[in-house]
Amino acid sequence: MRALEKFSSVCVSGSGSPARPLTLALPKGRLFDRALAYFAQRGLSVRFQDRELAAQDERGLLEVFIVKNSDLPVYVSHGIAGLGVCGTDVLCEAGGVFFELFDFPFGGTRMCLAAREDFDCDAGLRRLTVATKFPVFTRGYFHRRGIPVEIIKLNGSVELAPVLGLAPCIVDLVETGSTLKANRLGVVEELENIKVKLIANPAYYKVHYEAVDAFVAFLKESS
Repeated sequence: MRALEKFSSVCVSGSGSPARPLTLALPKGRLFDRALAYFAQRGLSVRFQDRELAAQDERGLLEVFIVKNSDLPVYVSHGIAGLGVCGTDVLCEAGGVFFELFDFPFGGTRMCLAAREDFDCDAGLRRLTVATKFPVFTRGYFHRRGIPVEIIKLNGSVELAPVLGLAPCIVDLVETGSTLKANRLGVVEELENIKVKLIANPAYYKVHYEAVDAFVAFLKESS
């Protein structure tokens, strides 16, 4: 708990009154629950009432906002939240410049190229039509490899694309692979390991670097 006490002391002004808390955006869903559990295990508890989208911990050190996953980099980029917890897949699609301060030990997954079980890899990898939720990542990955690719952007279940004949391949996040197997698809290639990171707005970090560094030390304690 020493890192938490250091974080608390940095965030308190000389008069003993709390300073303005650090602002942190968390994405709705599983990462939200896992991040709050990670903080709580280290002694920093943030509780939300029903339908609340913003809440502070009991010490007043951290103000947390709940946002849509794909919107999180926007809130951090504009300084609405100085910090955010975000997967590298979302960061790639959003673009922008952020400081990446810490890798969380949870929420990681794989970005994979997947296709029908009868897909001819030797023929298919010369030119690809790919359905994906991640067009920026996909285009960049295959461009670096010199493979021509046509991207079909989807927002829903991309596994349907090979099944219905929209595209022979997909690029998507894969955890267990059970959805792929259920649709007679398989992983052709693992493209990148996706990590969950603490990011910061560069200008926010420059102003609040002492408190942010103390928060990062708090996250690293016993991680």
